[in-house]
Amino acid sequence: MMGDADGHRSPEMDRRSFLRGAAMFGSGAAIGAVATGCASSSGGSGADHGSPTEQKDGGPPDWQALAGSLSGALLRPGDTGYQTAAQLYNALITPGPAAIAQCNSTSDVQRCLAFARHHDVDVAVRAGGHSYGGYSSGPGLVVDVARMNGTEGSTATNQASVADGGVVRVGAGAKLIDVYSALATQGLLLPGGSCPTVGIAGLALGGGIGVFARAFGLTCDQTAAVDIVTADAVQRRCSAGQAEDLYWACRGGGGGNFGVVTSFDFRVHPIPAAITLFTLEWPWEAAAAAFDAWVRWIPSTPDQLWANCQLYSSGNTGGGLVKVTGVFVGAVAECAATLAPLTSAVGTATTYRFVGPEEYMNATMIEAGCEGKPVAQCATPVRSPFRTKSSYLNGPLPAQGVSAIVSALSTLPSTVPGAGGGVVFDAYGGKINEVGASETAFVHRNAVACAQYSITFPTPTPSESTKATATAWLDNLHRVFAPVTQGSYQNYIDPTLSDWPQAYYGTNLWRLRQVKQKYDPDDVFHFAQSIPPA
Repeated sequence: MMGDADGHRSPEMDRRSFLRGAAMFGSGAAIGAVATGCASSSGGSGADHGSPTEQKDGGPPDWQALAGSLSGALLRPGDTGYQTAAQLYNALITPGPAAIAQCNSTSDVQRCLAFARHHDVDVAVRAGGHSYGGYSSGPGLVVDVARMNGTEGSTATNQASVADGGVVRVGAGAKLIDVYSALATQGLLLPGGSCPTVGIAGLALGGGIGVFARAFGLTCDQTAAVDIVTADAVQRRCSAGQAEDLYWACRGGGGGNFGVVTSFDFRVHPIPAAITLFTLEWPWEAAAAAFDAWVRWIPSTPDQLWANCQLYSSGNTGGGLVKVTGVFVGAVAECAATLAPLTSAVGTATTYRFVGPEEYMNATMIEAGCEGKPVAQCATPVRSPFRTKSSYLNGPLPAQGVSAIVSALSTLPSTVPGAGGGVVFDAYGGKINEVGASETAFVHRNAVACAQYSITFPTPTPSESTKATATAWLDNLHRVFAPVTQGSYQNYIDPTLSDWPQAYYGTNLWRLRQVKQKYDPDDVFHFAQSIPPA
């Protein structure tokens, strides 16, 4: 590969190590489709299985009866495979649900919801299991749609199919890396996140920021239609012409709030003819200057550029890493010219620089931290123990604010020895901010960047005192940012956040509560930070 540097370093590898020890947030020759059925249906396919009634207070749950009614599998504590199936992405969380339904079809989902209502069993919805707070599990029944990643009822590993008008159908259980790989064979791109094992459902329902977001928009902005089973076990088709209120809520209202999504229709884009990756690094002494310069520079850049700024406290006293990485939809020369004002404003020479061309799928694997690996290996989750918080920046910070941030970051090595962490600022603007705050449920449309504060533990079982100290460090970092930031990203869900309804949803909260009241008045889809009915 040619570029304006001697070597090529994966820009996302260090970011992912920073965020979770390996990352923060199947393949096939053809791409399958997920059947949608009618606009709404209470029966679905496979009616010969029968279905529990929706009457509540049906006595103790008869798990054997539920298992017999499903075309998928039902795992209970002690069953082979239960422990693996119960695991979540965040290794600090050790859930123990009463049962996990590995659904093969919409009918399986409907039977699970009817069963849960009949026996008054708590329900949690899971696709990729990446909920930072562990909300994709719970004490009752986990409705897992991971198998629903191809043609309904099959276990095929193909995830998406091209339909008319540049739209693809994607099963809700598909992993991001599989979607990207499948679409790439047809020259197509769906903007989304970088973590390869994230489920498409959680990403799209909560927003979906990624390296092509400024050029094409958030993942939720590509959503043309959603198939969802609501609390009454009815399958509904939601789009601009059907169940428009629920369609609106499913574009940024967060996963697990309104029902169990079984598939999406997404608008897709041709893969750009030229893609450039870039990485710039500075010594820790330049942290304040680099961050300040980045925040002032990013709003002026063209939509085809996406970048993040990473301030990483490595765990070595007095040390750290300052890095800007990103993707440019265009040629190397144009990208280099766009970067020039940033490097000039920092005023300190870079310790590492790479700006070079890359083929789309290679770039995607690099951003996923999977350079040189087969897609199947990249699709295997790697669990990590971490805690995070987030907020949004709407503009440059005062000098004293920048200094306070760098100072707070520098305390991590002595506060939590051996742990790594810091802040990643993901650029917003471009096509993201061209959408009005009320056009979709995703309200954060005026931000310059989203800041994600993270700490990763050196062991999956840190002591309670270590976790408490780390949480205190994160809280302090969050407080330092509080005067100059607002809100929080719902896909970086934060169990410690007290004002989470306003932070996640802002002026869209009341409308979301009204949608919840209409489709889930009994609050069947309930967890610690679920949207309450109006």
